[in-house]
Amino acid sequence: MVLMHPTGIFTNPYAIEVLQRKKSELVAGIANTDHLLDWLIENGLVSADKRLAVSSYRTREEKNARLLEMLVSRGERACRLFFYPCLKRVEPALYNQIRSYVSEVSGSFGDARRQLVGYLLERDKDEVPRSRRQREEEEEVAPSSRPVKPKPREPVKPRDSEELYRAAAQGDLPGLERALQDADVNAINASNETLLHVAAAHGHAVMVSYLLSQGAKMEARDSKGRSPLHRAAEEGQAEAIRALLAAGAHIYAMDSDSQTPLHLAAPHQSHSAVVKLMLREEGKRADCKSSFLHMAAQRDESGFARTLLRHGAPVDAKDGRRHQTPLFYAVSRGHINTAKVLLEAGAQVVDGAGLIDAAFSTGDQALIALMLTQAREVGPATIFRAVERDLPKVVAALAEMGADVNSRDGSGRTPLLMAAERGMAECATVLLEKGAQLRDRAPDLSSALHLAVMSDSPSLVHLLLEKGMDPNITGAGEQTPLHLAARHDRYKMVDVLIGAGSKPNSAAVLGATPLHVASRWGSRQAAERLIANKADINAKDRDARRPLHLAALVGDTPMADLLLSNHADANPLDKEKKTPLHLAASEGHLDFVSLMLIRKGKFGAKDMDGNTPMLYAASKGHTSVVKAFLLAGRNHNVNDKNVWRRTALHLAAEHGSEDLVELLLMSGGAIDALDNAKDTPLHCACRSGNVGAAHRLANWAGGQKAKFHVTNNVRKTPLQVSESGDSDGHRQIVVLLRKKMMLTR
Repeated sequence: MVLMHPTGIFTNPYAIEVLQRKKSELVAGIANTDHLLDWLIENGLVSADKRLAVSSYRTREEKNARLLEMLVSRGERACRLFFYPCLKRVEPALYNQIRSYVSEVSGSFGDARRQLVGYLLERDKDEVPRSRRQREEEEEVAPSSRPVKPKPREPVKPRDSEELYRAAAQGDLPGLERALQDADVNAINASNETLLHVAAAHGHAVMVSYLLSQGAKMEARDSKGRSPLHRAAEEGQAEAIRALLAAGAHIYAMDSDSQTPLHLAAPHQSHSAVVKLMLREEGKRADCKSSFLHMAAQRDESGFARTLLRHGAPVDAKDGRRHQTPLFYAVSRGHINTAKVLLEAGAQVVDGAGLIDAAFSTGDQALIALMLTQAREVGPATIFRAVERDLPKVVAALAEMGADVNSRDGSGRTPLLMAAERGMAECATVLLEKGAQLRDRAPDLSSALHLAVMSDSPSLVHLLLEKGMDPNITGAGEQTPLHLAARHDRYKMVDVLIGAGSKPNSAAVLGATPLHVASRWGSRQAAERLIANKADINAKDRDARRPLHLAALVGDTPMADLLLSNHADANPLDKEKKTPLHLAASEGHLDFVSLMLIRKGKFGAKDMDGNTPMLYAASKGHTSVVKAFLLAGRNHNVNDKNVWRRTALHLAAEHGSEDLVELLLMSGGAIDALDNAKDTPLHCACRSGNVGAAHRLANWAGGQKAKFHVTNNVRKTPLQVSESGDSDGHRQIVVLLRKKMMLTR
């Protein structure tokens, strides 16, 4: 199988397959997404603009999943370099799990095993050239931190090996010299051990120096990936270690289990001298980018860290790249056990803000609380940060440290108001226990109860009510929490609030009840609960409008059906004597109008200006709604007039479409009806420059014909009215009428 990539052709796309198969383990196992993302960006595997995309996810698992998807989209090469060297450096334990899995799977591939393991988990010969920064990162933990895969070599012949390895083990230098005359100094036995491994393990320093002088490879690896220095450290052979270190052995080299020589020596109390020796050697090497203690902090090796500190490792040493202490790495990666060990050893919290930031990035409440207790000074914004991240244990720790639980942030909110706004019941509980005030209001006058209702948090609403908040407390616009529950259709809150004593008919600004609000905003489930709790279905606001009026304004037919089914008056009048049908007609809500006509809405009702619902529909050009009213009145209402004696045809000619004018004419609309100003419908069309309406009226041949010479009360004909206009429509009407009146050809 061949996979194409922009930078070349790669075969055997095992890395993608492994990443996809083990995705769930990787998502759960990657502990520090930010550190891993830093490496991928700096090495060009992920573009820098992806950092924001990853950070937008809230949980670590979501961030990890998104990052892995990006890698798969980048192809095989990106996935391969993600595993090695990135994952090995950032998450060595997780890397070893994947390595074990691959080793097991690859056994079924036969000859492909070498390709699979080498291609995925060992150094790639075709790896992109490393930048100086990348080389420094590779040296941060160790100049040679990766397990070195031994090159295939022929084991020594049985008759030679016995004498060679016996001499190396016994420190018999003369015997070794004799046996080595015709043998390879780097030959291996069945365990991939060289003579140098054996001599180092047995502590023969002179033998070690001799073998090195004869060309023995100091970094040769046995079957466990261990160097001679590993073997000497494991056996506590200080003199052999000195000889190897003098020759430049890599003290940070890792075996197949990602263990350095010092890791192998540290667990043994009898190897104390070796531990001290290795630590002194580390102190001498100016090129070290990071110490063993930094490594322990990064890998959460608390026991190893304790041993290092007991043997004199400097607890506050700074690394050579980021100038950070081991404590910073332990905290930033969420390793609380190692952080505790370092603090117990006297680690200085020299940058309290930086360490607290690092702790917050992990989301580990115990770790954050630990670092807060160590910080010399905690800023007033920290408690808001803890609330924002929903960290109740941290909030409690801050309160115990003296943080003001009633302080306000830049937007004027207290911690309790922020918790209520976000629906964080646990944080609110802690804050109330620590003295947070219920009476505090947000800048818009919202109380914590208002905000809890908005966040749709029943548990928080219950808590605030239990703590004594008034269920009828008013906020902006004199709205109670019940008004907000109705506005946002928080129907579960309706029962909770009314059960706690909230008044279902309380009036806000302009007299709106919660049912008015629910009807205006289409909150049908909230309206159902309000009605069930005896809300007045015909309550009036200050404009005498009922809930049905407000449903009519937005054309909410299901809401109207609910209200009417619960005995709402179908024809209530507001201050201007408008019924819900007037409002729905004016807005062109055909379905609402149709329902109201079925449910006994009065299509001929007139408001204080004498307008019927149909006249409003005509004035807004709602042809389909006008048609519904004509059908309901069987056309007998086609010439209804308002107080200015205007008919629907007058209004349609001035404001409507050509189709609406034709509908009214076909339904019997009087073409020469006069209003109070003695204007005919043609006058109205000419005044507004409505070309389509004027054309339909001037050419109507279905009965009465328009009179072109009739004058209004200022003695103007339709032509003269159109001539007084200055739009293109007016000019077109002038041409039309001149032709109809035979004034021009």
